[in-house]
Amino acid sequence: MTDFVSSPKRVEGINYLDHSPVSVEFENGIITRIERLDKLSDNRNPLYIAPGLVDIQINGYISISFALEGADTTAAGTGKLTVADVKKVTEALWKEGVTTYFPTLTTNSQDLLLRNIAVLTSAKNDPSLLGSVPGFHLEGPYISAVDGYRGAHPKEHVRTPDWKEFLELYDAAEGKILLVTLAPEIDGAFEFIRKCREIGIVVSLGHHNGSAEIIKQAIDNGAELATHLGNGCAGLVNRHSNPIWPQLADSRLMISIIADGFHLPAEILQVFYRAKGSNNIIITSDITSYAGLPAGQYKIKSGETIEKGTDGSLRFSGMEGGLYGSASDLTKGVGHIMKVTGCSLAEAIQMTTTNPARLHNLNDRGKLEPGKRADIILFSMDDFNMKIRKTIVHGKLVYESN
Repeated sequence: MTDFVSSPKRVEGINYLDHSPVSVEFENGIITRIERLDKLSDNRNPLYIAPGLVDIQINGYISISFALEGADTTAAGTGKLTVADVKKVTEALWKEGVTTYFPTLTTNSQDLLLRNIAVLTSAKNDPSLLGSVPGFHLEGPYISAVDGYRGAHPKEHVRTPDWKEFLELYDAAEGKILLVTLAPEIDGAFEFIRKCREIGIVVSLGHHNGSAEIIKQAIDNGAELATHLGNGCAGLVNRHSNPIWPQLADSRLMISIIADGFHLPAEILQVFYRAKGSNNIIITSDITSYAGLPAGQYKIKSGETIEKGTDGSLRFSGMEGGLYGSASDLTKGVGHIMKVTGCSLAEAIQMTTTNPARLHNLNDRGKLEPGKRADIILFSMDDFNMKIRKTIVHGKLVYESN
């Protein structure tokens, strides 16, 4: 892990909120003071300063998968998930400014889910991760089995909600499953939502074909979020009666979106932004184990070939528009949402820090203010390209670029 010996107690930068020069002081991992400055001590290469990014949907990174038997790429073989793997992913995410993330387990067998969540829990409790993993996201297995809505989730493991089965996972996670994505139209969904809310779990609607009335009832029962709205949906839907409009229309529901430039067209992002506003959108990466790997072709376990482009796209080889998943981290989302919607840097950072922290009651992070964790990033913005230059996690300098 990173050597923290030379960690600073004070950093300066251009405040992402109002573009004023500020200094941020911290002690014992907590921000103690923020002071507005007349000018920075070193104005040669001024950097923006903001709270560390929060990503609630990380499926894997750099050949490591949290949800599969092992890695899903030829680069990493077929080994099982280990604590060392989770540490490796965490360090790699620090370099991209992500100081808090939810390892995400997708639809699979109960045995596999139990084993991997036990590994993730052991890693979460390791002090060297500096609290970067507060909990986990369970995306499935309680989703639609219908092609298109199911997405890449294996059909053989899709099932209806089983509270006893879920509690096995919840206990293995030491109560730290913070987010569950499910389909509201399946049998038992409403009761399951209510039970999750009773123990403080955020429920999100995803990979589903719920009608407007079903979506309303799910929200009435406590659902608070829509998972990667506009994706996890069939390619051909009724132009009026489909699951996108009612989720977009209900002001009680926040939405998460993948703003990588591939999953949603610019005009869709513009509509989502105008409908929900920056207070009710969470930008997530939904990255897979192919993120962080070089551009090129990779053979997956099904025998098919996928191609990672130099632009960061991830597609089935030879299929026009056939996305396999996401391979772009949150920095891409920050720049792209600004570019296509015209939102401010402050709003883009809010959608990747403050909003997810607020939804999940992570009250110690998500803002740059005294009393919060010293999870801090310093970065440059060049033509909507966000480049992380320094990452501080709980007061420790964990990454600094040359």
